[in-house]
Amino acid sequence: MIKVNNIDNFFKNQCKFIMGAAKYSQIKSSYLPEIAFIGRSNVGKSSLINALVNQKIALTSKTPGRTKQLNFFELGEKLILVDMPGYGFAKAGKNEVNSWDKLSYEYFAKRPNLKRIFILIDSRRGLLEKDKNMMNIFDSLAASYQIILTKIDELKEPQINAVKSKLEADSVNFPALHPKILLTSSNKSTGIKELRKEIINL
Repeated sequence: MIKVNNIDNFFKNQCKFIMGAAKYSQIKSSYLPEIAFIGRSNVGKSSLINALVNQKIALTSKTPGRTKQLNFFELGEKLILVDMPGYGFAKAGKNEVNSWDKLSYEYFAKRPNLKRIFILIDSRRGLLEKDKNMMNIFDSLAASYQIILTKIDELKEPQINAVKSKLEADSVNFPALHPKILLTSSNKSTGIKELRKEIINL
């Protein structure tokens, strides 16, 4: 268990890239707890990770599908953050998509120190079929996962509440889903403190 007196200070520790893996066999074993971030391409995953650690460690781009492997970052020698390939990228080839899917599935199924998967949902789009398919995989593996709504700065409060309420209603169909939905904006740093607390309290 990570013991932290000041959560924000912990996330100011140096966060360094330690490995990338295009195949599960390339992932080195580790005793540190891992937190994985996944979502549709262009959902704001890398931007959120950068905001979380207040460093530009994850590659951001306006071009979807730039993350093509599992990227592992070590924070303060106590925690590992995993930036995963985005799914639902239409321009990716079938073989490439199959390779990403196989890598992700093996990681979810075999990684013993994976504490939680955060699935990022674009608040402007809501829960799409590709997201539901991924969540069904998590349920089949009994993997602990939680929804993060991104880009809420681009919606008005009634719209945010409507999206959140719809997700809460849909959540009964996904037994392994954590009931708490996190609301975030990387641009405005909204919800970053709450996300940090959630990670430490796991």
